[in-house]
Amino acid sequence: MASERENFDLSGPLHLTYVNWANEYHRKSVAASLVQGVYILERDRQEQREGPNALAMPWWTFFHFQLLRTLVDDVDSSIFGAIYEFKPPSSMHNDTLHRSPRYVVAFRGTITKGDSVSRDIELDIHFVRNLLHKTSRCERAIQAVQSMVATVGGSNIWLTGHSLGSALALLSGKAMAKTGIFIESFLFNPPYVSAPIERIKDQKLKHGLRIASSVVTAGLAFAMKAKQNKNLSFDAFAALSAWVPCLFVNPSDHICCEYIGYFEHRKKMEEIGAGSIQKLASQHSLSCLLMGGLGMESEPLHVIPSASVTVNFTPSEDFRAAHGIHQWWKPDLRLESKLYKY
Repeated sequence: MASERENFDLSGPLHLTYVNWANEYHRKSVAASLVQGVYILERDRQEQREGPNALAMPWWTFFHFQLLRTLVDDVDSSIFGAIYEFKPPSSMHNDTLHRSPRYVVAFRGTITKGDSVSRDIELDIHFVRNLLHKTSRCERAIQAVQSMVATVGGSNIWLTGHSLGSALALLSGKAMAKTGIFIESFLFNPPYVSAPIERIKDQKLKHGLRIASSVVTAGLAFAMKAKQNKNLSFDAFAALSAWVPCLFVNPSDHICCEYIGYFEHRKKMEEIGAGSIQKLASQHSLSCLLMGGLGMESEPLHVIPSASVTVNFTPSEDFRAAHGIHQWWKPDLRLESKLYKY
């Protein structure tokens, strides 16, 4: 039997009968609903729900989207993404339609039930090792985005994802940003490979740990680049600065909460005159530097120069609620947003 969370009529954003595409809450809610659509597409496949028994369709048709195609994993044949096309009725009168996307590429996160669980966990492990970009699912995700950009242009597309799906969307967005194409992106509970220092209550201890980490990371990066005779310019990192993905994080979610500290610490380091150290440190992660020293190529996912970070301070019942996609379309959330530009 399907859970209540899979049924749009029971848990979807039914209150959004009118979408103001210039309203950040509305845009966020639609993007989250489309990600949920991917989750339910895969659950429909697992449970062999077809026709009137399938539950996925309302998650996108409610907002006048059509399913263009699904993205399927080549290892376990699970649905991990979807491409939607916005098809508003000609009778719709909406002064904000010019802010709407023409297409949305959405990626789901890990599903802990059904036959996709082993593949999803395998990819989670690849993510922790900073090797997600070497997997076939990531390659397929990036190829799908590149194909859409080549067909309709980057300005007509949204990228969105949740958890592991946010990691795929972030890598896809970074790949396009490196070519000068900046896609509007909505990343929900994006995972961050690091100890969750943000959860430490003692502010002095937390700040001290971050400073120590920055100094060690910057020193190691400098030493390795000097040894390899590489230019220490920030051009490659700075080239991404014009891309400003929207990150949605919850401080009670240890998987994504470190993004809060990542950007806030960079600002504090600049305030105490250590901005140059942090500029170098923020481009690297200790794990990737150590792997590089062993001759293994890896890409730190969290390394992005700019972002709009929205934090949900609404109390969460438990970790599942703090990490869940459903929180992002609830009304009356306590949200705080900050823009961080490199």
